[in-house]
Amino acid sequence: MDQVLNCAESEVRSYCRSYPATFSAARGSHLVTEEGGQYLDFLSGCGSLNYGHNNPILKSALLKYLAADGITLGLDLKTTAKNAFMEAFAKRVLVPRSLSYRMQFPGPTGANAVEAAIKLARKVTGRTNVIAFTNGFHGCSLGALALTANSYNRGSSAPLLTGVHRALYDGYLGPDIDTADILRRQLDDPSGGVDKPAAIILEIVQGEGGLNVASRGWLQKIAAIATEHGALLIVDEIQAGCGRLGRFFSFEDYDVVPDIVTMAKSASGFGLPMSLVLLKPHLDVWQPGEHNGTFRGNNHAFVTAAAAIEHYWGEDAFESEVRRKSRLLLDLLTDYCDNRPFQPKGTGLMQGIDVKDPVLAARVKVEAYQQRLIVELCGPFDEVIKLMPPLTILESELIAGTKQLLSIIDDVADAAICSPQSR
Repeated sequence: MDQVLNCAESEVRSYCRSYPATFSAARGSHLVTEEGGQYLDFLSGCGSLNYGHNNPILKSALLKYLAADGITLGLDLKTTAKNAFMEAFAKRVLVPRSLSYRMQFPGPTGANAVEAAIKLARKVTGRTNVIAFTNGFHGCSLGALALTANSYNRGSSAPLLTGVHRALYDGYLGPDIDTADILRRQLDDPSGGVDKPAAIILEIVQGEGGLNVASRGWLQKIAAIATEHGALLIVDEIQAGCGRLGRFFSFEDYDVVPDIVTMAKSASGFGLPMSLVLLKPHLDVWQPGEHNGTFRGNNHAFVTAAAAIEHYWGEDAFESEVRRKSRLLLDLLTDYCDNRPFQPKGTGLMQGIDVKDPVLAARVKVEAYQQRLIVELCGPFDEVIKLMPPLTILESELIAGTKQLLSIIDDVADAAICSPQSR
């Protein structure tokens, strides 16, 4: 059967090559195979399942809605599900943070949100150039792909990927060189070679680029540069948002308020396709239907998203829980790396280990899968082992899974040293 299916599906398939089991169910932090084997999931749908698989609170809300024949597809019609989500999001997320964003529903994917954000920035400013950063990832449709740095993803589309200046992310040239100062100098210099930008787009933590974390001072400089040069600051929250870093928004501890925020992945909380663009009210210059998409009204996603917000974001307890688990994970990774040639990276429940060697990282990923632990790689050479467990994971599961991974790294590294091929 596997041979038949492999012949039927495009060669573009990816994750099933790394994790070839056939999964039939999922609960909490675990994936379950057809044979009943359980895998601890430290990938979480690439950050789309912050509240775990089949979260019972979200599932109950969705089943109730389905049983009542609630609307499935609503385009951008007013529906009870959409109204409930917008009310919950405003009450539980925006108002407590003194944010006055308007909500735009551009389509089901993160790339849809990025495309809408860039299109709007160009419309508002009348400019075309957008500044994006080294190791950034924003999607694989043409507009979003133009902002994405990875040459593997850009591939044969490179001639079409224009209108973007690639700036240097925080720390790209080492800890002693402030790359924000370089960007400011280029923009201040009429011969600096950088056209006036419509927008500057960035991730607070570069999820695919290697778990690089922007420092507070650097981000504040970038925000100031955007203001000085009449550009909009766009923060891509698609992977790092919805609580992944311990706050609902990844930018909350930076004293920066972006002009535009893009969200997707865990926006629905249940793995249902949904994206969202948050924009300051004065930027809402869209004409009706100027940017749309058939599946921008996924009411099932609105139902689960509202349930997640009402249950998890009505008070500070959940944030505190995520930050506690984040510190626990950081301590485990830091202690492990202290006497080894590895480096802990990331923050929140979006952390990992830079093992410096893509071959070693690949072997660890394979062995982890053999031991029923799902982890992913990231970084320019896939040299960083990335851990993104559900935010709702039990502390016992987090500790056991992380210690299991650290033991696997040691075993694989020792085997590589002892192997005749490594001599």
